[in-house]
Amino acid sequence: MLTTWVVAPTCLPLVVRRCHACSSERFRADGRFRVNANHKLLDVWLLALCAACGETTKLTVLERAHVRSVRPEVLDLFHHNDPGLAAEVLQDPVVRRRNRIALDWNNAWRLDTSGGPARPEHEVLDVSVRFAARIPVRPARLIAEGCGLSRGEVERLDAAGKLVSTVRLSGRLSGDFTFLLKR
Repeated sequence: MLTTWVVAPTCLPLVVRRCHACSSERFRADGRFRVNANHKLLDVWLLALCAACGETTKLTVLERAHVRSVRPEVLDLFHHNDPGLAAEVLQDPVVRRRNRIALDWNNAWRLDTSGGPARPEHEVLDVSVRFAARIPVRPARLIAEGCGLSRGEVERLDAAGKLVSTVRLSGRLSGDFTFLLKR
């Protein structure tokens, strides 16, 4: 029987960028936007606070965009500081590249296995892992956490051929995958 696990964010990730005031490298984005209109042009920034000193930085979302090019419902979300839109903006590769930032997902996600760790003793466990957001995680870590095993034990099961996966277990990934665990 196919079981579905979900990797879901619990909060916004930390933004990795050097603070000009205290040289810390982590910022907390709390979902607040700053919208500035200059005649028919808009600038939109996502505000983030330094985790060490509290200094504010602005992450450019839109720069000199014509007002008519922004859908009214999206502009409304910017004005109302929508946290869902903030999560989308942070995960947008164009925004990350423009602002030269990376995301730190440590302690910002959870694995929902719907009912505790799965520990089959003499059966086959068929699992589909779905990502609710693009969160880079090692598949071996997810399997270990979901099954209540150590990462070393997961590697031994993989080497013995008792763990079959659609992806390589050593690297990080942020897309859906499936695996089969035979005990």
